[in-house]
This record gives sequence, C-alpha cells and structure tokens, in this order.
Amino acid sequence: MKRTWQLCVIILLMASLIVGCSTNQSGQASEQNNPSTHQQNTNVADLNWKVNDFNYKDQNGKPFGLKDLKGKIWLTDFVFTRCPNVCPPMTANMANVQKELKKAGLDIQFVSFSVDPEYDKPEVLKTFGEKHGVDFANWSFLTGYTFTDIQKMAMDTFKGSIDKAKSPSPDVVLFNHPTQFFLVDQTGKVIKFYDGLKPDMKQITQDVKQLQKK
Repeated sequence: MKRTWQLCVIILLMASLIVGCSTNQSGQASEQNNPSTHQQNTNVADLNWKVNDFNYKDQNGKPFGLKDLKGKIWLTDFVFTRCPNVCPPMTANMANVQKELKKAGLDIQFVSFSVDPEYDKPEVLKTFGEKHGVDFANWSFLTGYTFTDIQKMAMDTFKGSIDKAKSPSPDVVLFNHPTQFFLVDQTGKVIKFYDGLKPDMKQITQDVKQLQKK
C-alpha cells in the first residue's frame, strides 16, 4: 500500500513540476499544472530524493558544491535572470523567507540554480540578487555548468523538467522550470516543497524548526 502511495505521489509531482516562464496569450506566467492549483501532499520525505554531488560556481565566481552544504538545512529553487515573469517574484519571495527566518533565529542556507547558465555568469547573478534584496551571507546563486547538466540535476533530484520554451519575440528568452522552493535536510535529502509564488511562511518556519531539533 505504501509503495502504491509513493508511486502516485511521484506521478503527480512529475506532472506538476513542469512549470515556469512560458507565457500564454496574455503574456502572464502559465499556471497550467502548477502545484498551487492542485490538492496534493508536498511532503516527499518518504521518496528518498537525495541531492547528487555537484561542484559549480557562485555569484562571486568561487567554487561551491554539495560539500559546502554538508550538515546544513537549505532551501533551493530554479531561476534565470532574463525571466520576464515568475523568477523576479520568486526571488523576492525567497528574500522575504530569508529575512523572516533570520528574525526567527533559524540557521538555514539558500541556493538558487540558474537554468540559463550560458547567459547567467557569476556577475550577472550577483547583480540580479542585489536587485532583489538578497543577503549573500547565506545565499548562493549557482552557475558554471551546461544546460544539460542542470536539466539532469532537476529531474534526478527534484523530479522537475527544465526545457527551453517557444518565445513570442526574439527579444524574450523563456524556459519552463519548477517554480517550487525545495527544503533539503542536513543529510542532503529533499523533504518538502512549497509554492515559490505564494510561499507559506508559517509552514516553512515550522518545518525548519522541526529539522533543527534533529
């Protein structure tokens, strides 16, 4: 019975995590298959989503990898700086989460993976972060890999698809990518995810507190 439930959750998540910066006719971010429009369990602790080892570059051009997160709780998402719709509010929301958790005295790291690594060089990511009020003391924006690399990581670890989307204009770059915030525990295991466009601050705070008790 438990195995059947796990399989159902995986199927639901793989369907729902294909969201992002593609636009509809009105130019707004598409909500098709967005987890916020579905009733589903956001607790994936039983599914054993382990983060595979990685070693990329942060917004300062310095190496940053899974070893730098060893034994730490972290919240992560996927964004890109040329995003015309969902990435700016996601980053602003994550910055608000960062501020609130700091006020609560909770020790947590933040990681944002670029889905547009060819364009999003370290200095570009740093400017983007500064624009959205990011505190880089415990938040790393990562690049320094290929598009294929980040596609594989997103699917293998977070069960979400990343792909280039058709653009209505040559001046607009679009990618489909997950719009969730993923909570990773001290062992490098994904345990929860939240709607990055409407994050539940109370729930995130409660979940981080629970992890810090372990």
